[in-house]
Amino acid sequence: MSSTESQEVLDAALTLIHSRQHISPKRLGDPGPNSEQAGKILTAASAAPDHGQLTPWRLVIIPPERRHLLAEAFAEALVERDREATAGQRQEAREKAYRGPFLVMIIARLDPALGPTHPQERLISAGCAVQNMLLTAHAMGFGAGLSSGRALYSQRMRELFGLAAHEQPLCFITVGTVLRGKAAAARPAIADYTSTL
Repeated sequence: MSSTESQEVLDAALTLIHSRQHISPKRLGDPGPNSEQAGKILTAASAAPDHGQLTPWRLVIIPPERRHLLAEAFAEALVERDREATAGQRQEAREKAYRGPFLVMIIARLDPALGPTHPQERLISAGCAVQNMLLTAHAMGFGAGLSSGRALYSQRMRELFGLAAHEQPLCFITVGTVLRGKAAAARPAIADYTSTL
């Protein structure tokens, strides 16, 4: 690759990175990625750094026909932490499950039996997998965003997703077409997050 070609690749990569922004699942709709595009988004996760080649995370796709299960889990998780939640509040919790056409949960695998790699390294690997997926979706022209919230860490959610004792839910990724844009958020300057030893 010539220096000119290398510069073009670098410029394209930096443009992709710096133009990506979080899009709330509320702002994402159809069309979502087709099966081929979804496959590319999911495959991008496998390029994440992975010390020991443990694949210390896993992904669970929640297809449209199974969203009702997630909806009930959201409602039950709300009741888990607030026994006095109203019917309206429970319905609002259910509605979260139906936002965006493509939905995936990211789960960290922290079982010591998996290998000696430190849990922090495993979480970093999972974070890199997430970023790879977000950038790939963005390169395809989709919007994408992460979501978590207290329901994610409920016992009911653990049961729904079959989480083992050493597995931790990290977040959901939602991908779809941006229905309503928003102004780009200001990014921190280098001086805001760097120092010299």
